[in-house]
Amino acid sequence: MGLVALGLVAAGCGDGKDDAGSGRKAEPAVGTWKTWVLASSAEIPVPPPPAKGSSEEKAEDQEIRGLSAKRTPEVKDIVRKWAAAGEPVSTPWLEMNLEFVSARAKDPPLSSRGYALMSVAVYDALVATWHYKYEYNRKAPDLGDRLAEPGPDPSYPSEHAAIAGAASRVLAYLFPERPALRLDEAADQAADSRVAAGANRRSDVDAGLELGRKVAEKVIAFAKADGAEKPCAKKAPGGAPRYWSPPPGSVANPVQPCAGEWKTWVMTAGNQFRPGPPPVFGSPEFLTQAREIVAVKNSLTEDQKKAATFWAGGQGTPLPAGVWMNVLLAYLRNELPTEPRSERTLALAAVAMSDAGVAAWDAKFTYWDPRPQNGIRDLGIDKAWNPYIDTPFFPSYISGHATYSGAAAEVLSYLFPKDAADFRAKAQEASNSRLWGGIHWRSDNETGLAVGTKVGALVVERAKTDGGGTG
Repeated sequence: MGLVALGLVAAGCGDGKDDAGSGRKAEPAVGTWKTWVLASSAEIPVPPPPAKGSSEEKAEDQEIRGLSAKRTPEVKDIVRKWAAAGEPVSTPWLEMNLEFVSARAKDPPLSSRGYALMSVAVYDALVATWHYKYEYNRKAPDLGDRLAEPGPDPSYPSEHAAIAGAASRVLAYLFPERPALRLDEAADQAADSRVAAGANRRSDVDAGLELGRKVAEKVIAFAKADGAEKPCAKKAPGGAPRYWSPPPGSVANPVQPCAGEWKTWVMTAGNQFRPGPPPVFGSPEFLTQAREIVAVKNSLTEDQKKAATFWAGGQGTPLPAGVWMNVLLAYLRNELPTEPRSERTLALAAVAMSDAGVAAWDAKFTYWDPRPQNGIRDLGIDKAWNPYIDTPFFPSYISGHATYSGAAAEVLSYLFPKDAADFRAKAQEASNSRLWGGIHWRSDNETGLAVGTKVGALVVERAKTDGGGTG
């Protein structure tokens, strides 16, 4: 299944003592935060845990004592894998998502849709979990040395188990080529690791797994109605050189020509921010931007080459939205927000980029604008011209990278205002990198960044009402 990547999250965890919950404030209001797919945090019922001091609870405590006496190095490694210090709990699942995307053919809008669906499932499961944590107010077990800290909030249901149940089932839906049984087994292992660590009782993780899996069912039902599974027969309004055609030497079909029609999270529709048309092939404006790209490639600096490569998001990578999710994970590791705020941040950014992908693909397959590699050759400027990075298999206008980046930066600038300038600089660099890479015209990037910023602003307006605030 490719679970090797999960071992990476354990790196640098020292003696395995997870201090992710140490020194962090409790978050009793999280259960009131606005959810995305669930009607409310209480939509899915969760029965109460075994009563304090009951025979059931005593048996659970005895299980923890028995497991603590059998802690092998392998058990400690498993605990660290699913609860590494300073990591959002969903990190192993997000890294799995990134890995699975990287193994597929390049499909940016499908990948950003998937990141959003999994992140929303995780977030909604977490909010539901917090609702019941403070309804039942069960304290975490305290039976001696723990391998992981339970955190400052009540322990029932377990958020680790709920996140595992939700993420594993959504990943099984998104990647049917991956064995669903192995994903279920990974979720069971994540839940079991909390009991082995002494951080949760068995009923905590059982309730969390069940809750997470039921949240996943709701999210999957939402996904099946978003239009991504519908057949698509959209064709270009004409042929080359006026309209897009595959890169020279290729006969590839365009990627997801109907993605602009998919259901959106915050936009009214994919065409809500549709920009005006780009310069038409053969026009003076088109000729000017073609000559610019040729000149840019001839004078690329080493820094520009590095940026073009870093942001490339090509085949074999987690694609543009995945690059941003990796950037965000690195940022959260440094900031160490509470677990609910980490998962909210990931969901907000992923939703913004999912809608940004729909907006970009709406424009791409409205105008079918040719890519620089084709346009420069067809104009006769340089009949053998090649870009610095590989040309993708879909139209040029507007840049998906720029649209994704504008949306992500707008959301993150709201959540972390002290670093807003840095996020916007990263978005500008990602946008510019497509010109430096020779696969987008300047108008693609400037317009895409503007559209993405508008999409991000809608997500920010939604975030202002979800109860989570900033930071």
